[in-house]
Amino acid sequence: MTPVDVAETAQPDLSETAPEAPPSPLTLEETGLPESQVLDLLLKALHELGAQRGDQLAHFVALPFSVIDDLLLTMQQRHFVEVLGTEGHGRAGYMLSLTEEGRRRARAALDGSRYVGPAPVPLEQFREWVERQSIRQTSVSRANLIGAFEDLVFPDEVFDALGPAVNSGSSIFLHGAPGNGKTAIAERLGRLTSNTIYLPHALTLDGQVIVLLDPVYHHPADGTFREKMTDDFLKAKSWDRRFVLIQRPVVFVGGELTLDQLDLRYDPYSKVYQAPFQLKASGGILIIDDFGRQRAKPAELLNRWIVPLEKSFDNLTFHSGLKFPVPFDCLLVFATNLNPRDLVDEAFLRRIQFKVEIKSPTREGFAEILEMNCGEHGIEYSPDAVDLLFKEFYDQMGFPPRGCHPRDILHQIEALASFREESPKLTPEAIRQAARSYFLVMEEEYVSGVPSIRSGSRS
Repeated sequence: MTPVDVAETAQPDLSETAPEAPPSPLTLEETGLPESQVLDLLLKALHELGAQRGDQLAHFVALPFSVIDDLLLTMQQRHFVEVLGTEGHGRAGYMLSLTEEGRRRARAALDGSRYVGPAPVPLEQFREWVERQSIRQTSVSRANLIGAFEDLVFPDEVFDALGPAVNSGSSIFLHGAPGNGKTAIAERLGRLTSNTIYLPHALTLDGQVIVLLDPVYHHPADGTFREKMTDDFLKAKSWDRRFVLIQRPVVFVGGELTLDQLDLRYDPYSKVYQAPFQLKASGGILIIDDFGRQRAKPAELLNRWIVPLEKSFDNLTFHSGLKFPVPFDCLLVFATNLNPRDLVDEAFLRRIQFKVEIKSPTREGFAEILEMNCGEHGIEYSPDAVDLLFKEFYDQMGFPPRGCHPRDILHQIEALASFREESPKLTPEAIRQAARSYFLVMEEEYVSGVPSIRSGSRS
């Protein structure tokens, strides 16, 4: 395959209609939040932002003004806020500022939790919307699968193995030699499912707040997490703005993964929790890259996944000791260049139902990859380049061809041509110099054709 940058490739057209949106709550009761939690959130917002109009406050906490209108009246009656002026009819146009009593109440609320932002969504409502948008309800056809990988080169058996694995919504073990595209495949799988879902900014349970939305992994469908407050925006009938329409998440973790990162992370300063990777991947794909190279033993990591894989829920724990279930709704992908049988026993392999081997390209596949990469880089392709590489490096010196080699060798040729202030070409001299540098071939090795055990590029 050719390991092109996944981010630069075109999205497959799945002809998908927009998903069902969470309806906007009409009352405080429909938010699922207690009055005290929303009132404290409004006070903290005023404390952090300064004076705000009523409609600006509603927009900031992502709730309709009708939901907070009575709370603003309560805040006035309890002398938490004062009205500095009006810019329209009703409390939506009141310019509100904290009184001294309001500042004391806001500081007390901040001592309990420094979360200030869109109102959180109760865990029960989150569970409902995860179930409605479950990745297990998606289906991928062979045509969609091939279309998503049209700029990559794989044998048919890879598609025959990947398709059922994706449609299962279960777990996948991608294994094979390094450099053949396991990571690129795993990342691309996220584009095979329906394109968008709704996820909330934050969750709440037992008064605690868990921040879920993460700009590293969650990409809003319209390019922004928070829409600007315009007249059209305020008048439009819309969904529950505590949720954001995003592309299905693809959460990627590698060798840095540790067991404690799979539980809630508590910040003692803000008194707010950060969601673990598997919760951020809800409705999408969680990729464990370089599996077997984490600090934790493979068996320990897989032990952590036994219940989620079999029961479709995970258990998390607050620092207070309260344990509670959360949805586990993601396609779990393990990618490794180690032998799976050397990592885990048969019982674990049974739980990871789909195993897909990504093999090194054949000579014909290598030539196709090189030609495709040449087209992308604007370099004239020549089949003689393939003959030279196989004759002098792959066959004679014992290097196994990898899917990433064409791209990497062309990169070296381009760098050499740039230094010489000339156009990059697949000349024998350029190919030999690039390959010798890339494969770490010593002069005496190249002359004799005997590889040195010092080279680390030959596995």
